[in-house]
Amino acid sequence: MKFDFDRIIDRRNTRSMKWDCRERTQLEPDVIPMWVADMDFPAPPAVVEAVTRRAEHGIYGYPIGSRSFSTAVADWLKSRHGWDVKKGWVTKSPGVVPSLCLCLNAFTSPGDGVVIQTPVYHPFYHVIDHNDRRLVRNPLKFESGRYVMDFDGLERTIDRGTRMLILCSPHNPVGRVWTPDELKRLGALCAAGDLIVISDEIHAELVFKGHRHVPLASLSEDLARRTVTLHAPSKTFNVAGLETSFAVIPDPEKKKLFDRQVRNASLSMGNIFGPIALEAAYTQGADWLDELLIYLEGNLDLLERFLIERVPRIRLIRPEGTYLALMDCRAMGMDQSELNAFFLRKARVYFNEGPMFGQELQGHVRINFGCPRPLLEEALLRIERAVNSL
Repeated sequence: MKFDFDRIIDRRNTRSMKWDCRERTQLEPDVIPMWVADMDFPAPPAVVEAVTRRAEHGIYGYPIGSRSFSTAVADWLKSRHGWDVKKGWVTKSPGVVPSLCLCLNAFTSPGDGVVIQTPVYHPFYHVIDHNDRRLVRNPLKFESGRYVMDFDGLERTIDRGTRMLILCSPHNPVGRVWTPDELKRLGALCAAGDLIVISDEIHAELVFKGHRHVPLASLSEDLARRTVTLHAPSKTFNVAGLETSFAVIPDPEKKKLFDRQVRNASLSMGNIFGPIALEAAYTQGADWLDELLIYLEGNLDLLERFLIERVPRIRLIRPEGTYLALMDCRAMGMDQSELNAFFLRKARVYFNEGPMFGQELQGHVRINFGCPRPLLEEALLRIERAVNSL
């Protein structure tokens, strides 16, 4: 490989949420944190070089926007996903979660129903609750070893007070990469209920062999009109700390409403380094990403094989995309608090607990396998020793 993903870089004392959050990962010495969704790899060299060049200038005054931002986004979405995006559809934003809040305020009113497909990325719950909207659950179903959408349940759930559905595509934490048929059926139900769809596609590029991410808005003109797509390079290229994302909004009226929210919240300026990183990633990062996907799938194969052969009481729910995976630990016979303490204190690894994504995941944890393989191997050996000591 051209890029060295095996190299372990010490991230402690870098103000890293993943490695320096004392309340979570340093309750015990030598804990390996495998929770929050950033990777333990440096960003692509082209990104590091572009940000370093700008940092070396030494003056970090107020930035202005550039047409090259929208051009880079449009070209990337076309080359990577076959989606023809007009540059005028793109609005820069400070992050996908803040953009969810902006969408709620732009397109719904207090008390309106917002559908989420649980278990799901936990900030979805918070943005709905904190903005006084009504949370509407459409739980996924677990069938034949993977999660699927409950279309009949969704049809029953939508009422006259339901205004929006937030889609997670690819899905965090269940790892599904939705097929075109699934997305079309979902779109038809949203059209019948006249719902606006906010599609969080931040993991769009992190898809494994045999699967393909399809942007929801690319499937039809009607879906394009009713969909706001939220995306960012943050997960794919490990630049989450630069807080730069974008919304793709084909419908002019919806874009006007969203852009007004961005201006009203004084969020249109952004930071100096994020757009530079985005443009470098999208114009020069494809080779790095292609190798990353091979490496991540190797990590996933190792994780799956190790659990089957050496820790069969823990069952992996193999993801089709993302670098996150659910582990079903119910066969260990522990409640969630006991399970959390076991991994932290006995195995000295730290995961996200399943129920933070929805009560459907009692007895589960989410592992982040976006790390150098030697670190993953060490974590798995710790888990094996801890389980064998029970």
